[in-house]
Amino acid sequence: MLYTNHMNTYRLLEEKLQKHFTHYQQAIVLLGARQVGKTTLLRRLFPDAQYLLSDEKPIREKLEAYSSDVYRTLLGSAKQIILDELHLLSNPGRAVKLLYDQLPDRQIIVTGSSALHIRNKTTESMAGRAFHYYLYPLTWGEYLFQHQIEPSPNLFISQKILKGITAPNVTLYDQRAILERVLLYGQYPEMVNQPPNTRYLKNLAAKAVFQDILELNLIDNRAKAVELLKLLAYQIGNLISYAELSNRLGISAPTVQRYIEILEQSFILYRIYPYSRNHRDEIGKAPKIYFWDLGLRNALINNFDNLAVRPDAGALFENFIITEVKKEISYLDLEHQVDYWRLKSGAEVDLILSTDDNLLGCEIKLTAGKVSSAFTNRYPEAQTHLLTAENFC
Repeated sequence: MLYTNHMNTYRLLEEKLQKHFTHYQQAIVLLGARQVGKTTLLRRLFPDAQYLLSDEKPIREKLEAYSSDVYRTLLGSAKQIILDELHLLSNPGRAVKLLYDQLPDRQIIVTGSSALHIRNKTTESMAGRAFHYYLYPLTWGEYLFQHQIEPSPNLFISQKILKGITAPNVTLYDQRAILERVLLYGQYPEMVNQPPNTRYLKNLAAKAVFQDILELNLIDNRAKAVELLKLLAYQIGNLISYAELSNRLGISAPTVQRYIEILEQSFILYRIYPYSRNHRDEIGKAPKIYFWDLGLRNALINNFDNLAVRPDAGALFENFIITEVKKEISYLDLEHQVDYWRLKSGAEVDLILSTDDNLLGCEIKLTAGKVSSAFTNRYPEAQTHLLTAENFC
């Protein structure tokens, strides 16, 4: 594929979005965190579309009319419509349903930053009327491509793991220095075109976590939500106990779970769960928490110290690898389940990739390590790999 420069802003999701209306008449619903580049991408791919920002009061009031006549007047002769930040409407699914059913000649493109709000209010309304796509912070390959370091964004860590390639990638650039920058400042598109900007990240953390979520009235105790999020930021890669968090915060365990789900559905963090075949000595329920972007995570705890002095350097690298794999699985439409494995005795494998037919265990260490013999003894059919900062790509 020939990658047009576009200021080197190419994203792996582009081809799917560009070809969507060739294959489907259903609406595009593009979900992702604030500032991951949803609007920039859509306005570039669909330059002739009429752009409506739900954050603008006059636009929102017309969309909140939920009237096909009002919509026809608003849209005029436009054949493609981008409805940006549609989650801000009281019932975004109803708006999409009216547009799709009453204006069938229009191509509808919707963005939103809060999957929870959209899903809660649109599950029935949008059934059969929309396809959901997800945009994340830049992948490692996109990041290098946008920095004009690599000639293609198609540099996939997951493919190297799945193919069992353990030899380090020989590069003409300082891969370790770039990795350190990513682990500290993350992979938001805004971070490509400027020096490390901690002020931007702290501002983004405040807006993404509090302004958006609180405006949607999803969290009723801001102070406890802040405290919870910081606790989770310090525990990336660790087992999470809802009961323990409940005791530390002085709120109920169901409230802790609800707040984590809101943060997850708002694309701030995610959980992975243990792989188990129901052996009694295997951890079977406790999740681990990871953040979709490490720059945002480091902003939350106000720590941008160099890796050499950080006790959490290994956890940052683990978070980076697992997040890259999850992003790539989404973009490449892979069927692999992402889990971890752990015995109650403490033996552990950081990353398990599984399908109905294949099982792969990957230990993730910044410098050196080995895959647990307890895992290989229990699952001799599994492939295993050790991934480090030297051979991850």
